[in-house]
Amino acid sequence: MIIALLLLAYAALLAVAGPYVVRRARWVERAPRSGIIAWQVLSLAFIGSLVMGGLALSVPDLRVGTDLAELLQACLVALRAQYATPGGAVIGISGVGLALLVLLRCGWRVAVTLWRAIADRRRHLAALRLLARQDGRLGAVVLDHAVPAAYCLPGLRQRIVLTSGALAVLSDEQLQAVLAHERAHLRARHDLVAAFAAGLTSAFPRLRLFTAIRDETARLMELAADDSAARSTHRLVAAEALLNVASQQNPAGAFAAGGSGTGDRVRRLISGVTPFGRMRLAITGGATAALLAVPLAIFAGPAATLLDTACCPTGPFAPSHVQVCQAMPTVRNCPPN
Repeated sequence: MIIALLLLAYAALLAVAGPYVVRRARWVERAPRSGIIAWQVLSLAFIGSLVMGGLALSVPDLRVGTDLAELLQACLVALRAQYATPGGAVIGISGVGLALLVLLRCGWRVAVTLWRAIADRRRHLAALRLLARQDGRLGAVVLDHAVPAAYCLPGLRQRIVLTSGALAVLSDEQLQAVLAHERAHLRARHDLVAAFAAGLTSAFPRLRLFTAIRDETARLMELAADDSAARSTHRLVAAEALLNVASQQNPAGAFAAGGSGTGDRVRRLISGVTPFGRMRLAITGGATAALLAVPLAIFAGPAATLLDTACCPTGPFAPSHVQVCQAMPTVRNCPPN
């Protein structure tokens, strides 16, 4: 019971403090790819804490010897004792229900979000086959349209789309920067990251944590692609290229070079960004890993005592000492009756 409460309390802490941390973090401007990873790990830590908390409620606290037969026998006795009482059954079933509900809802919403994005891209690709022409030199398809636009369609049939208006206003260096931006989206599979973040937001629509993570993830994906564009030419060239295609809106299921927040992105490229050093990246990586390590340690910590300790099950719904010791005659260190 204590383990379950600790895990649920940790999930509540992430839900309350997470949005503030996500929106106030400034280091992500210098390491957007690390920021993307950190916020997705934060999502997993919250979900994992709920699932493990539910599982901890459904299984009684049990410490046994290392013999597999004794372990299985003790688990059976403890589970029968817990679910034999009305209170124990309610708590146990509620824990299993919580874990299953969280897993099924998250999986379903992410799958639906990803499927809708795939359907949008299929329709878009079908239209491009009729309206656009392939340019082998650029590795992109060109759509005759006066509005300067550049975007990519990720997935198995990846496409980079440029309008004739974009080709008219972009210099060779700027065009190289725009192509590098779109290739970065495709290479990093940002479509999967976006579907994961959007799916969890729809699974928990009233939770500000996932709304903040979704919005910040979308911004960081653009910053990461901007950095790739700046490395391919020069940051000032990349900034000018973004301005030239800034008027467009993101097509459904696509990633556009000049999407939302272009003004802030241009200012960031003009002012320049000092990348993280190895030490800061290591510290950031350690802090990110700790988000998941904490609930895992809470959940798995008591299990580590199985290697060294053997005693009868304990806890408010544990079976009596006589029951367990009769079921496990070789158990050691049983508390006195």
